[in-house]
Amino acid sequence: MFQILLVDDHPSVREGTKAMIETDKNLQVTLASCGKEALKLIEEKTRFDLYLFDLFLPDINGIELTKLVIGKDSDACVLIITGFDIEVHFNLMMESGASGFISKTASTDQLLTSVYCALRKEAVVPVSLLRQLRRNEIKGEISNGETVASISLNEKEQLVLFEASLGKSNKEIAQKLLMSQRMVEYHLTKIFNILNVSSRGEAVAKARELRLLPSEMFVNRK
Repeated sequence: MFQILLVDDHPSVREGTKAMIETDKNLQVTLASCGKEALKLIEEKTRFDLYLFDLFLPDINGIELTKLVIGKDSDACVLIITGFDIEVHFNLMMESGASGFISKTASTDQLLTSVYCALRKEAVVPVSLLRQLRRNEIKGEISNGETVASISLNEKEQLVLFEASLGKSNKEIAQKLLMSQRMVEYHLTKIFNILNVSSRGEAVAKARELRLLPSEMFVNRK
C-alpha cells in the first residue's frame, strides 16, 4: 500500500481529496493542515511514497515546503495542488523540485491518474502548457575509453550546427539566424572544441552519435 501525505488548510478540501484518493484501496492518505504539522509528521514517519501540498498554506507555502522536503530527501516525490492557473506558477514549482501538479478541479479519475504517474516518476502535463515547453540546452556524454564526460550545446549552438548539417555556408547560416558571420564562426569553433573534432562533417557525425542533433529525416531542408 502506498502512503501519501496530503497537506491542505481547508478541512472540506482536505477530507474530500482524501476520500477521492482512497477510493483506490492501494492508497492510504495521512492529513496535515499546515506546513509545520506536515514537517512534524515527516520527522515521525520514515518516509511517505508521495506528498501532495496545497500551493497556498497559512504558514509555509507549498513551494517552500517542497524545497524543505526535497532538501531532506532528494528522491521525494511531491505534487503541488492549486486552484489557480498552473502556468503562472509553473517555473517556481519546477525549480522547487516538485514532480508535478494537480488542479483542485480535477476529477477522481484525473487525480488518481496524476498520483500513479507521480509514483512511477512520470508527470501529467496539460496540452496548453506542453506546447509552451522547449529545451534550451541539450546534453550528452562523451567517452575517451577511460572516463565519461558530460557535454552540452546551448540553443544558439544547436541552431548553428543544425544549419551546418544541411551543408549551408557561414554566410547562409548568418543570414538564416540573423547573426554575423563572425558569430557563426565563433559558435562553430566552440562546437568543435566541445566535441573534440576539427571539421563540420566530424561535428555533425559526432553530434548525431551523441544524440545532440535530430535524425536527418526530421530536419527541415528548406
